Amino acid sequence: MSISSSNPTRNGSVKNNDMLHNVNEIEEKSLGCLEMSISSSNPTQNGSVKNNDTLHNNSQIEESEFSKLLDRPRPLNMERQRSFDERSLADLAIGFSPRLSSRVSSENFTRLIDNYDQTPSPGRRSDFNTPRSQIGFEQHPMVAEAWDALRRSLVHFRGQPVGTIAALDSTEENLNYDQVFVRDFVPSAFAFLMNGEPEIVKNFILKTLRLQSWEKKIDRFQLGEGVMPASFKVLHDPVRNSETLIADFGESAIGRVAPVDSGFWWIILLRAYTKSTGDSSLAELPECQKGMRLILSLCLSEGFDTFPTLLCADGCCMIDRRMGVYGYPIEIQALFFMALRCALLLLKHDHEGKDFIERITKRLLALSYHMRTYFWLDLKQLNDIYRYKTEEYSHTALNKFNVIPDSLPEWIFDFMPIHGGYFIGNVSPARMDFRWFCLGNCIAILSALATPEQSTAIMDLIESRWEELVGEMPLKVCYPAIESHEWRIITGCDPKNTRWSYHNGGSWPVLLWLLTAACIKTGRPQIARRAIELAETRLLKDSWPEYYDGKLGRYIGKQARKFQTWSIAGYLVAKMMLEDPSHAGMVSLEEDRQMKPLMKRSHSWTC
Repeated sequence: MSISSSNPTRNGSVKNNDMLHNVNEIEEKSLGCLEMSISSSNPTQNGSVKNNDTLHNNSQIEESEFSKLLDRPRPLNMERQRSFDERSLADLAIGFSPRLSSRVSSENFTRLIDNYDQTPSPGRRSDFNTPRSQIGFEQHPMVAEAWDALRRSLVHFRGQPVGTIAALDSTEENLNYDQVFVRDFVPSAFAFLMNGEPEIVKNFILKTLRLQSWEKKIDRFQLGEGVMPASFKVLHDPVRNSETLIADFGESAIGRVAPVDSGFWWIILLRAYTKSTGDSSLAELPECQKGMRLILSLCLSEGFDTFPTLLCADGCCMIDRRMGVYGYPIEIQALFFMALRCALLLLKHDHEGKDFIERITKRLLALSYHMRTYFWLDLKQLNDIYRYKTEEYSHTALNKFNVIPDSLPEWIFDFMPIHGGYFIGNVSPARMDFRWFCLGNCIAILSALATPEQSTAIMDLIESRWEELVGEMPLKVCYPAIESHEWRIITGCDPKNTRWSYHNGGSWPVLLWLLTAACIKTGRPQIARRAIELAETRLLKDSWPEYYDGKLGRYIGKQARKFQTWSIAGYLVAKMMLEDPSHAGMVSLEEDRQMKPLMKRSHSWTC
């Protein structure tokens, strides 16, 4: 069935209900087969399954060097051992004490992460009803309010929760905020996983997998088979007393751009579900294996590009409006890297899987070198670019992208601290986008795209430029804002993206969970704690807005929805990770110690 033929309107009504109803019945039978497949695998509580030769053990692969996978793929032992015991948790609590040193040794903390990464994350519910959590953090009274708001946002399909809507703001027009977005649901999914409620996440994974199989046409042009929807909604038919899923693959989106990031988030979430529950039966389903392969086929296809990065249109990710992020945006490259690493943990070593494993391994090696070498910026590298020569020819050229030094923005020289660095927003021929993008840098840390030294430098930058990147309400989606004539050209005079608003330098509370996870991995929890305390002064009082405006994030966004679900979920996930840092294992991957780049660039940590 063509999605475009259903012609969904803003309020979700469709022209051909009969057609949707019939297709939905067929798909429901298919879903029944999926659910029977899951049940038949009969996973036990400790995560062991009947077929233990088909899926990689998460902890073994994460500790191995994926650079060696080409040489000798190995069968996996799904036996799990709980190595993260009470003593190591107590040690972790001591390291996180706000009364101790403001900085935990990154080396020691890496060892702790290695330890708890060998076991599934706790499947129990977090104890939010007690006056004090188990490792000494006072529970803020707004935590209960946040859970209540998150549960009100749940969407049900035929009696089962399948996701959370984007926002519950009854004072604004719904537009597509009454839909379940793939990227928006991610922090909600982590909240439910950390609270011991994985069924909601499993339902979401299966429903979006069904939608991926739909025919996807926009103005008579058919999209790639592996494209995941940007969002979906449940259409209620009171006459037939039935419910139907309506998906948006970009044909209804503002700007009509297909979401590149949805497929990556889906793979990352599938790995998080497997890691949290210890249940590999969902990922082992032939349908899930095929879904991953379809996503990977889209982004691993060969073409004319000379870079291992992924070429993208503007508006294809969380920054879903025109903001000059076309080309090779850091957000997509970091998510791409993380999704590839997660796919290595989930793909079977069967005939089809081995081919993808080989392609993924080669791409990861090239991508990590390219990103760590050309996207990384610190003081020494900035000075090198400042002195670049142009019109260089041959493979010995230092200025490989022919970047003109005069294109360096004035703000970058004052912004760059002596100690610190970050991955810049974009690199392509004759162009470097020097803006800071929060999501891309946090994902770079969590996926181990950033080396341990680079991860430390990113944290140093955040601390050094706290007022610019955090301000009064965390956290800047990007910095700095584009203004005046540049704003008119780059955004097309977008009134929602005026300076220091929305995607153009606005402050997004949802980013708290990513910052917190990155802080835990780098042993710098005090940074996250400070940001969360800032958010707690206003988030509930301001009714959980989508974003804040102003250079310091002082004002509720002019067009921000209130009761934005991912603002609520992002806060909860951040709190739960500080309460129990082992939860970070769901989203944190360890470095491949054999994949050391030949760094020809500078290292701010040696300054």
